[in-house]
Amino acid sequence: MSKREIVSTGNALSAIAAVDAGCMFFGGYPLTPSSEIMEQISDLLPKVDGTCIQMEDEIGAICAVIGAGMSGVRTMTATSGPGMSLKAENLGLAQMAEVPLVCVDVMRGGPSTGLPTRVSQGDIKQASNPSHGDYRSITLCAGNLAECYTEVVRAFNLADRFMQPVIVLTDETIAHMHGKAMLPILEDVKKGIVPRKVFTGDPKDYFPYQCEHDEAATLNPMFTGYRYHFTGLHHDKNGFPTEEIETCRKLIQRLEDKVMVHQDEIELNEEFMCDDLTGAKGEVLIIAYGSVSLAAKEAIRDLRKDGIKAGLFRPITLWPSPAKRIKHFTDMIQNVLVVELNIRQYTDEIERASSRLDIKGLYKVNGRPIAPIEIINKVKEVF
Repeated sequence: MSKREIVSTGNALSAIAAVDAGCMFFGGYPLTPSSEIMEQISDLLPKVDGTCIQMEDEIGAICAVIGAGMSGVRTMTATSGPGMSLKAENLGLAQMAEVPLVCVDVMRGGPSTGLPTRVSQGDIKQASNPSHGDYRSITLCAGNLAECYTEVVRAFNLADRFMQPVIVLTDETIAHMHGKAMLPILEDVKKGIVPRKVFTGDPKDYFPYQCEHDEAATLNPMFTGYRYHFTGLHHDKNGFPTEEIETCRKLIQRLEDKVMVHQDEIELNEEFMCDDLTGAKGEVLIIAYGSVSLAAKEAIRDLRKDGIKAGLFRPITLWPSPAKRIKHFTDMIQNVLVVELNIRQYTDEIERASSRLDIKGLYKVNGRPIAPIEIINKVKEVF
């Protein structure tokens, strides 16, 4: 695949990716450290006849994005942890009504106002269930500058494929990092766009929520002659509210199955220097994601120079988690270290997937990044 070289920041690359992927509407509200995404996309969208609007707050932003999604266009918002908290209720509406959209969450310190200008990975659990109720979140996590672009592009395709919100996590470090990124050429990005399904038959035969147990709804764009009801309530095949027992059960089970039955289309991970891991005594598996994985890679190179054979497993799709692949490595490697800029937010999932309670952790929550030497020292301390 041909590549193009761009020197930019993670936030700017997220905005460029959205426009390249066909996004035509952005609804946002400034929030550190995500604000540059809106600043960048406000310049880019008018050039392609798209629209960027700053709403009165984060709640208004997600509502505007849902409305744009109902009209049939690709749509995005961007925020940080406090903004995700405010968007939560309406993200649930988009899950229930099956409206596709992309939300970039640039993580910072929390809870509450926390450390607005410092790095954290404190939104991991929030991203798995940002709103109440039963559904399956799709959450991707960029681990370098290039992925601030490629994961946003992938998010739009997944949103239209599964007809629901898709969250892309970055963090303050990678969002403001400035450097070279090798990206797919625009022609290849356009070829890879997966449009949402539309119904083209007689309007009287159109039932948007009538689908198989593992299929997404088919929501034709509003104002195109196909009528249906839009609600956050449990609903029937037309979208009208109902409390009929079996209809409600099938609806909620479908919100689960449409994602979990098709995890092979969603899951993505990186295995760095894992090819020669055999499970021999003394080998070390480091699990890290996001910007922390960059420090982990440097630490692994140095550990190998010191005679310690180490490798990195990096989930790129965080939710649903790559549980089978996690179990494969944790079954094989005795020494496992999870490195996170939070306190165990993904370690809990790794313990669940691996059925192990002896996983070691390196956690940091003071707003500063984890340095490679800290990972090296932790490995030598605990193994």
